[in-house]
Amino acid sequence: MVDVGAKPVTQRRAEARAVVHVSAEVLERLAAGTMPKGDVLATARVAGIMAAKSTPQILPLCHPLLLTHVAVDLELDPAAGCVRIATAAETTHQTGVEMEALCAAAAAALCVHDMCKSLDPAMTIDDLCLVRKSGGKSGEWERPA
Repeated sequence: MVDVGAKPVTQRRAEARAVVHVSAEVLERLAAGTMPKGDVLATARVAGIMAAKSTPQILPLCHPLLLTHVAVDLELDPAAGCVRIATAAETTHQTGVEMEALCAAAAAALCVHDMCKSLDPAMTIDDLCLVRKSGGKSGEWERPA
């Protein structure tokens, strides 16, 4: 692990996203709440939060962090044929929370896939990326448009 002991404690935040492309049938059933495995969006939200909190167990060499906030938002986008996932993770610590935000987005996307695969095995998970981060020595960063 990288030694972060000499780094200052600062407020840190990271945001990430992912997109799950699904069939029109899946989108309709998600909107109606009639998926066979239950409430997909609520379950995916919890999966994302749990993944953010478990990042050091998922990714070797990640520092265990006391997260002060994790948000996982899922939005149906019928025009694009997808579920859009936006996540945020925050801490006051000596190292950033980029991996926690990314793990949250990835796990939420995988949960959507798992809960919808019986109706749409051709789904794809795309655009998993860091959107912005703040705090620490490097300060503010935002993905170029």
